[in-house]
Amino acid sequence: MATIAVIGTLDSKGEEHAFVANLIKARGHEVLLIDVGTGSDPQVTPDVTRFEVAEAGEIDLPPLIDKQDRGECVVAMSKAAPLLVSRLVAEGKIEGIVSLGGGGGTALGTAAMRALPVGFPKLMVSTLASGNTAHYVGTKDIVMMPSIVDVAGLNRISRMIFTRAAGAICGMVEAEVDGSCAKPLIVASMFGNTTDLVNKAKDLLEDAGYEVLVFHATGTGGRTMEALIESGMVAGVLDVTTTEWADELVGATLTAGPERMDAMSKAKVPAVVAPGCLDMANYGERDTVPPELEGRNFYIHNPQVTLMRTNAEECAQLGKIIAEKANANEAPVSIMIPKKAISVISAEGQPFHDPVADEALFAGIRKHAKVAVEELDAEINSSEFAKACADKLLDLIAGSK
Repeated sequence: MATIAVIGTLDSKGEEHAFVANLIKARGHEVLLIDVGTGSDPQVTPDVTRFEVAEAGEIDLPPLIDKQDRGECVVAMSKAAPLLVSRLVAEGKIEGIVSLGGGGGTALGTAAMRALPVGFPKLMVSTLASGNTAHYVGTKDIVMMPSIVDVAGLNRISRMIFTRAAGAICGMVEAEVDGSCAKPLIVASMFGNTTDLVNKAKDLLEDAGYEVLVFHATGTGGRTMEALIESGMVAGVLDVTTTEWADELVGATLTAGPERMDAMSKAKVPAVVAPGCLDMANYGERDTVPPELEGRNFYIHNPQVTLMRTNAEECAQLGKIIAEKANANEAPVSIMIPKKAISVISAEGQPFHDPVADEALFAGIRKHAKVAVEELDAEINSSEFAKACADKLLDLIAGSK
């Protein structure tokens, strides 16, 4: 028997949440009914009141309710609810979470769910589930289930959907994950231009007894990798494709945000870092590139992706950023530099070969790095560089134990 949190705006959606709660109880599980509403009194009696939720976020709720500004109330509860449910999970008081809602309810429910670890059962029944849900899901494994009709009372359709939702969250909670053969995790960042490097290093790390999870450095991939690192599940980081920082710096499309590379420091995880693909920033089709960038060195990767070569000034800044991110980690870190090429297309004879820009990047790293920097006279996808990165990470992990 597990305890499942049913969280929602019980002032307007109390009947619907109570319906799901009763179905969960009928399956033999306990329910913790949490109210995050800020309108009229709840339609059903919650186990955790809106005031207790607000208290978790040190929010004085009555004055906010008195102002009758729904948007301000939703923002406040979106900050408090994640803190409350995170505490409940840490204390082992809930094993799953489900919510139902429209726009406001979805914002509140998923804000709470995004604070929970990967693998923790999360289900959001939403009127918005058939559209772009990226900002609701973020980097977490939230299951978005279309409500089909509005979450506005019980009817033939909503009863069917809510019944399936109750069955789904119970099924997720009841499913047993076999962790008996689990190996320690290493995460790695990869791009098409660093595929050979990561595949070769992955083989070596797996031979050493690790499981390697590879993330595509496309913005979402980098953010997802960061979330997993921060969760504490990771033993080592092979961040050899830091290209998302190029997009962040120049305002291109595949940025992972300014927090990229912060998770290793928060979790204090040993890491090997390389300036993989910092020679390129990503834009869409060629005619979508901002006109002020005309005259730069472009490469058509495919009809939908146009790459822009970073110049010496940008590379110098990128070197400083990478070094400072590495410096912030209290765990062992090493920066590995492949001097002959930082991507397939930056090698000699390739369209992004630019020794001046590369040297600006390397000089920026050397100048600002307080961690170990190792330079190899090799291309990034060479077997030599892959082995050096894998061996270094294994040494760093062993030294941190």
